[in-house]
Amino acid sequence: MKTSNSSIFEALSLNNTSFFIPPYQRAYSWGKEQINRFFDDVMRLVHSEQDPMQTDKQQHFFGTLVYKWEGQGSFAKRQVIIDGQQRLTTTLIFCIALRDLSTDQEEKQNITNTLLINEKSTFKDKIKLKQVTSDWDAYGALVMGGKPVPGKITDAYNLFIRLLKKQLESEDITAEHFITALQRINVAIIELSEEPYKGEDPQVIFETLNSLGKPLSLSDLIRNYILLGMPSDQQTTIYDEVWQPKIEQLLGEVGEEYTSRFFRDYLQCKNKKSYKVVSDNNTKELYYQFKEFVERTFDSKKDFIRDIESYVPCYLNIVEPKYYTPVSPNKEDDQTIKELLHNIFHDISSEAFKPFVLELLHMRQSSNPNTTICDTLLIESLESIRTYLIRRRVVKLTQAENKNIPTLTSYLPAIASGETSLIKILSNLFYRLRLPNDKEVRETLERLAFYKDVSSYSKFILGKMEKHQAKVSVDFHDPLVTIEHIMPQTLNEVWRSELGEEKAEEIHQHYLHNIGNLILTEFNGEMGNKSFADKKARLATSNIGYSHNICQYEQWREESILDHQDRMISLFLDTFSLPDEYKQTNNWKDDSDQKTESVIYPFDGSLEWAKGTKPKQLRVYQQTYEVKNWSGTLLQFVKYFKYQEPAALEELILNQQEVFSRKDSIVNWSRFSQLLLKQPNYQTRYKNLEDKFCTQLSDIKPEELFVHCDATINMILDRMSKTMLLLGMDRKDVVVEIRRTTKSSITIEEEEE
Repeated sequence: MKTSNSSIFEALSLNNTSFFIPPYQRAYSWGKEQINRFFDDVMRLVHSEQDPMQTDKQQHFFGTLVYKWEGQGSFAKRQVIIDGQQRLTTTLIFCIALRDLSTDQEEKQNITNTLLINEKSTFKDKIKLKQVTSDWDAYGALVMGGKPVPGKITDAYNLFIRLLKKQLESEDITAEHFITALQRINVAIIELSEEPYKGEDPQVIFETLNSLGKPLSLSDLIRNYILLGMPSDQQTTIYDEVWQPKIEQLLGEVGEEYTSRFFRDYLQCKNKKSYKVVSDNNTKELYYQFKEFVERTFDSKKDFIRDIESYVPCYLNIVEPKYYTPVSPNKEDDQTIKELLHNIFHDISSEAFKPFVLELLHMRQSSNPNTTICDTLLIESLESIRTYLIRRRVVKLTQAENKNIPTLTSYLPAIASGETSLIKILSNLFYRLRLPNDKEVRETLERLAFYKDVSSYSKFILGKMEKHQAKVSVDFHDPLVTIEHIMPQTLNEVWRSELGEEKAEEIHQHYLHNIGNLILTEFNGEMGNKSFADKKARLATSNIGYSHNICQYEQWREESILDHQDRMISLFLDTFSLPDEYKQTNNWKDDSDQKTESVIYPFDGSLEWAKGTKPKQLRVYQQTYEVKNWSGTLLQFVKYFKYQEPAALEELILNQQEVFSRKDSIVNWSRFSQLLLKQPNYQTRYKNLEDKFCTQLSDIKPEELFVHCDATINMILDRMSKTMLLLGMDRKDVVVEIRRTTKSSITIEEEEE
């Protein structure tokens, strides 16, 4: 590695040298704010040059330029730019604008020949700086004086034209002043060695240089890692022919963030485990995990590119229906697959199953007879996922899916071979991930305010129920198809009489949003508060089948609502049905034998059989602690993070409303002492991390933590479970050894010994 100082003008004026911005680099991104700042710095240098009182003329440091030489023959050299491409591009666009405003032909020619063109260049039109693919046409058009190509490059040029024109119109500023200014803009140059044994890996240098400021996206880092080690010509070929058109462009058309999301879901799919959702805070962590996976799994980067290219169409089928490509040659099967994918990932909006279904679709297109699956098995699996998800949403279950569902990908070979089925696997997960049976769903729907409590899925559910009953699809996405309350949301005298004056308010309050009072209709706007007789007459003309069921009732009273409720619930259970052997059974991993076992996994959350137990020992990762009661277990759990993982404790405190269902569950003494003024009884509901009430302490420091512990066993287990989910912990990371007692439920007051 060699380091040196140079002006940006000198760096760009090298004879027989061209500059190559690798295709993995970001496209030009400077906007008005950055360009104005650059121009202000240039003007400061111009004014310094003009000021006769300044004997030491000002200079400006412009940052770092990192490159690696790549020979192009005896007389030509190429600098592969590792870092600094935005600064180089901006400077050259500035020079193009300065050239185009000059009226001196010799001056124009000097700028072109010195900075913009190199006769030894192998790039098109002998242009000195080769831009990334997406900017190449726009930049080339400016250099060669061609028709402008819309985009950031041209926007920057137009802004420089306006800024320069205003200054050049004054009598005392010339183009020569601006060239002099460029000669006083300095850069620190880092030249990397071409000799690999010196360990100057361009990718490592790139990662280090980009460790500050706005982070690169996960897709940026992965693209750089894959392409950076290749010769520049090979980089261009692979980027132009594969990476850009078959990966980035396709995913980018869905949304800017989808390329990074794809890489994360691909990693979950291949490694059969969950990874954190992509964010600025964890991009580097995910990148290193991805990099380790590629180096462990593939013999070459080309093998990796071929593999990931084959997954992109599968992912597009998941995330964007308009880019759907046929999965099956059978049109009827393919339409069913397309509909199921839309249901799972758009109507129900599942994130957890993306890695699993990504591999499922990939197996469908596999040529390997040991891993390929047929249409029947694919459809059966997708139907199982849809049924699993919508039943869970109805009973208000979502927790633990994102953390655990990706691990189910490991079962796919056994599913493909017929050794097991997805419905069998889904019915044997732990309790928090259970598949609700018919009894649980029916009992929930009987009391559920369906219209409000499952509003995100209500039209989808009713639409699918209608299709199942009438065998005709209903476009429930159509805004004209809405949910009608038979008994209206606002009672009038006609409806009070219909319901019975004495019970009208009670019936209205209890059943208004219940599934027994709802139907899907295309006439909602016309019906409003009309009488039941008027609504029946209109519904008789509906194209939606179960609207006609309402017409059989003479009156709409509590008995009618309950009868319709029973029909609708039965139709739901038929529409999202389970095989007979799962309809009434407890569809979760049987933990009845754990009643005699000696451990509890808090990750599983509240457990009925945990009532009547007392903890003996808490294990967090490899650390073991003796505990006497459940409040002490929670305190020791929090204490672990305070001393072993303080950053995790900070995250827990920031999210305590979500985890503890109250915002002041973990507070320092300064805050807690203020709470005590308003709630004196808190002195028996909070303890410090040494399992002491504040009344048992004499000298309390302001930063000492107090934790709300007034909770049942299951509340404590639920808090520990939510903490583990928040922090990305696995089920076996926290274990509590227990002993049985005769008590059925224990709170903090009952636990004290």
